[in-house]
Amino acid sequence: MEKQVRTRDIKLVPVGNSKGVRIPKELLQKYGFNQSLLLEETEQGLLLRKKEDGKLSWEDTYKAMADEKEDWTDFDTTLLDGLDDEEFEY
Repeated sequence: MEKQVRTRDIKLVPVGNSKGVRIPKELLQKYGFNQSLLLEETEQGLLLRKKEDGKLSWEDTYKAMADEKEDWTDFDTTLLDGLDDEEFEY
């Protein structure tokens, strides 16, 4: 099932020396927007998100890690980077 994308024509309004957008009340209520939002730059454009408590959910954490596309091919090599030869005092 494909998500339906709804678009709205909104205008930029002056806010001091900056510009802002007015978000309709029904959208503010629908998405639970209160005092502040997160503005995220994506390849598709700008994304406004609800500001959470600063912690990512596990799902968001996994997505963020996957987006990094880190190369872990040498992990086993660096895991034992000579420390196995050292004597440790307990």
